[in-house]
Amino acid sequence: MAEITSPMEIDISDSPMKPIDKGKGIFIAPLVPKAATPWVEKYRPQSLADVAAHRDIVDTIDRLTSEKKLPHLLLYGPPGTGKTSTILAVARKLYGPQYHNMILELNASDDRGIDVVRQQIQDFASTQSLSFGVKADVKLVLLDEADAMTKDAQFALRRVIEKYTKSTRFALICNHVNKIIPALQSRCTRFRFAPLDSTHVTERLKFVIEAEGLNVDESGLKALVRLSNGDMRKALNILQSTHMAYQHITEEAIYLCTGNPLPRDIEQISCWLLNESVGTSFKHISEMKMRKGLAMVDIVREVMMFIFKIKMPSDVRVHLINDLADIEYRLSFGCNDKLQLGSLIASFTRARSAIVAAAN
Repeated sequence: MAEITSPMEIDISDSPMKPIDKGKGIFIAPLVPKAATPWVEKYRPQSLADVAAHRDIVDTIDRLTSEKKLPHLLLYGPPGTGKTSTILAVARKLYGPQYHNMILELNASDDRGIDVVRQQIQDFASTQSLSFGVKADVKLVLLDEADAMTKDAQFALRRVIEKYTKSTRFALICNHVNKIIPALQSRCTRFRFAPLDSTHVTERLKFVIEAEGLNVDESGLKALVRLSNGDMRKALNILQSTHMAYQHITEEAIYLCTGNPLPRDIEQISCWLLNESVGTSFKHISEMKMRKGLAMVDIVREVMMFIFKIKMPSDVRVHLINDLADIEYRLSFGCNDKLQLGSLIASFTRARSAIVAAAN
């Protein structure tokens, strides 16, 4: 950063640099533009009424909060279904705008071994917090992604929950409830957050599209809902990233931005697999993979969904799905793409032979 000893000789009225007087001279500091907020955080529900789905669960938690009967909570389910948003909305309702002073939030990025449970969590639960005018009886410990906690930490947490129940409520959030020890599960009221229904995802996406003034056609909206698989966070991330690349958001733009194979490409691949010879299928699918940058695992998953739409004997379909599952499993271990493509074509060749034999 340069120092200018004669500041009177420089006109900085139109400069994007911000002058800072340091006594002897003027230091010119660049103005850093404020980073745009990700839409996932910008449109995160601020109250329980804003949570898109799971009205039965949300209404139950809302009633327990209003009656000051909030138990320890265990919220589990797939990502992007509103678990963290629900708990943060509960915290806002309990403590108001100063809720950050009354909660301890830990997630998988924090060290949450047995020492953290014995020190940080126990210290927070045992101390008397200044409520800043909030008339709340209890504090809240939010343990996001609790299934990543070690077993020792979970056993230590069991005793902490019992000891400080009068002054603190614990909210555990996880994706896999089977990774939470039974002793902790029994101390909490469990709520399962299922993947969001396409209706709720569509409603929320329409709200964001209108708020941001985006140009999204009907096919693009359907593609967003299809690719999200009930994950609202994923849907918003895809929408924002596609908006960065394309002014007009269509189905093709969304598939190109995410790298997923287009439905018409999957139809073409399935047509080759069901009708062409082994060599021809291998050549055409390899060329399409190279030209469009498709991942073999995406092709296998999409082809699996496509075979449910076509007519074939049940036993043939069962064997084909089992073969596709084996290929996907091998791909997850980093096996060679070309070999697995050959295995895919071989599976369909066997299926074709079985269909012909069944017809005769």
